[in-house]
Amino acid sequence: MLWIVLGVVLAVAEVFTTTLFLIMFAAGAFAAAGAAALGAPVALQALVFALVSALCLAVVRPVIRRHARTALEGGEQSFGVEALEGTTAVVVEPVDAGRGLIKIDGELWTARAYDATRSYAAGERVQVIKVQGATALVWQDEISTPGTLPEAKR
Repeated sequence: MLWIVLGVVLAVAEVFTTTLFLIMFAAGAFAAAGAAALGAPVALQALVFALVSALCLAVVRPVIRRHARTALEGGEQSFGVEALEGTTAVVVEPVDAGRGLIKIDGELWTARAYDATRSYAAGERVQVIKVQGATALVWQDEISTPGTLPEAKR
């Protein structure tokens, strides 16, 4: 049961980091849970966890990252948080250096001003400069014209 809980916690944590690092340990934890279900002793469960995690880090993660990099370099559409960078959003709750809330393609995101001296009022259009974890860093949108709906710029 411990391995399953650890695997779920690591998988959920990966959602917030998007580094493809913690998910490899989650796979190891699920493999160790399988070993535990088959009646393996704790030492063997730990060994299964370590081996599967190491193999995933050494083999699977580089392949996934290579495919993602090739897709980005080949002009294919971005995915994950990289797809949000450069898009236009609308401020829902005032955004400043500490906090705020924006809407990107119908989804609400926490946001902070990229420039700590700036703030944006509700209804203003901003551009996503970078995504850190689950927070978008935004800057004034100089491209959109007033009265038009922002389109995703990719």
